[in-house]
Amino acid sequence: MRILIIGQTSLHWGRMEFGNIGNYYIIEPFVRELHRVFPSVIIKTTLQMSDDFCNREKIARLPMELYYSWEDKNCFEKSIYELGIAEIYNRTNELPFSTPYIDAVLESDLVIDFSGDIWGDNADFLGKNRFAIGLIKDRIAQLLGKKTAMLAGSPGPFKDEKKREFAKLVYKNFDLVTNRESISSELLNENQFNLEKTHNLACPAFLFEPKEETKMDKVFSEYKFWGNKKTVGFILCGWNLLDGPFDRWPIDDEELIIYVSLIEKLIKERDVNVLLLSHSNGFDLPPYFKLKHGRDYPFAKQLYKIITKRDQVDLSKLHLQGNVLDAWETKAVIKKLDMLVSGRVHGAVAGMSQCVPTVIVDYGHEPKAHKLRGFARVAGMENLLADPSIKFDLDNKINYCFDNVDKIKKQLKMNIPKIKNLARKNFDLLKSI
Repeated sequence: MRILIIGQTSLHWGRMEFGNIGNYYIIEPFVRELHRVFPSVIIKTTLQMSDDFCNREKIARLPMELYYSWEDKNCFEKSIYELGIAEIYNRTNELPFSTPYIDAVLESDLVIDFSGDIWGDNADFLGKNRFAIGLIKDRIAQLLGKKTAMLAGSPGPFKDEKKREFAKLVYKNFDLVTNRESISSELLNENQFNLEKTHNLACPAFLFEPKEETKMDKVFSEYKFWGNKKTVGFILCGWNLLDGPFDRWPIDDEELIIYVSLIEKLIKERDVNVLLLSHSNGFDLPPYFKLKHGRDYPFAKQLYKIITKRDQVDLSKLHLQGNVLDAWETKAVIKKLDMLVSGRVHGAVAGMSQCVPTVIVDYGHEPKAHKLRGFARVAGMENLLADPSIKFDLDNKINYCFDNVDKIKKQLKMNIPKIKNLARKNFDLLKSI
């Protein structure tokens, strides 16, 4: 069995593995589940994973340029050329020419599109013609007669009519599509996509395992407050501000005042510890991929500085995670929390999958992402999705969560095993095609 993994997910060196921690929560179980379902499988991918990952998870890395290139100004034209070759092959069963991408497809039994929430207009935020090129690469595999599947996605939106019509054609010709929540399917249905081969399941990130607690002594030794009071974690990012873009920096203190007030209120009225966490990292480029603070850390640090400067609460109860943690360590820390407030959807998954009552903070500005509501629905926690642009919504959801911690934890303990089975089904269904 030979599988080729392509897709709109981040292709930059190290980004999938060492950047946004949520990305790694997905890719590790994704590859491991393929090995579980097909024990003798040979997996190749255009995702730029490190040598360590490729060796550990038994996959082979292909050049990124087979799928997409930022440097090659003729990338779009070359993909159309490849599409023409595939169309000729589809009609005549003869290959007039070939390319490295076509060769990679032809030697595969199955081509999997792994695009997450950027199989749609959002792909073009990451590169010129990126969504169109991704659609062409999918279509080439279909025309070359290969089985194709799009797994664990949250497709959409599709505002451009021409791309939408092409996307419908590609979507219809997948042999299998699994969405990691049902709202994507509702949006696809509204856009008149053919959903006959679509299944609504759950994100593979629910299967990601944290670092063992016995190996966390060094990290936990930093937390002198652990266990003396309840601890609420906060994960915030640029998407949770009321004005975009998400990577805008610096920001005024006033833009964080809603979160400052919430944290101060929790410390004053609930007598809890608050731990400010980052759910993204930065990294130095090859050959070492050394982790460093990423895009979320400045938000946590600025929150800490504002609250410290205001000096309106017992500051011994406010804590900033200053050390850089990897994906396994971050999830292990989240497991120890009594409650979590997360503006990162996979930060919320880390909480919910470990039965930590979690309030999910929606995006405060465009482009909105329906995946947050979808993930909340999958977990049975839609009533804990808070919109920061609606006055008192965050306050009300946090209060409700805190007042019902035991009830919510019990709900999660019932729901999570079912959700993990749904996540595994993404891969079990591949046997049927």
